[in-house]
Amino acid sequence: MRITRQRSREVCFPNPRKSAFICGCFLVLFCASAPAFDQHGGKAEPLRIEFKRGTTSTTVSGVVHGDEEAEYVLAAKKGQRLIIKLTSVPLKSSVFQLLGEDNDTLGLEYDANFDYSGVLPKTGDYFISVKRPTEAKGASRFKLTVMIK
Repeated sequence: MRITRQRSREVCFPNPRKSAFICGCFLVLFCASAPAFDQHGGKAEPLRIEFKRGTTSTTVSGVVHGDEEAEYVLAAKKGQRLIIKLTSVPLKSSVFQLLGEDNDTLGLEYDANFDYSGVLPKTGDYFISVKRPTEAKGASRFKLTVMIK
């Protein structure tokens, strides 16, 4: 009489903790990299500039590469004075543009804007975009200080 054994085709993981750890790492890596794909794949929403309670100014930092733009939006009221100061490394390697809600330039183009001070014409959102004045390869680190009085 002959006894044969059938092999089980079950999938078995030698170390379930290790497998769970690896799967978790892939999940974290995927979730963390998703915003980076958004920046290059399409138009991302501008970052909202908000002031801490009791303050009238804030500074945001960033880096623009090649022809990229960093975009920000802030809410302000008619008659308020908006002051913007932009510094960058290398020196003067970034410029900014200020737009109103209706994409009106407020007389301020990209030419060579490093500072701005003006009284705002209406209540609403104002958009600030920072970019390099050239589309050549390279990068610019910038600090954008925004003040409302």
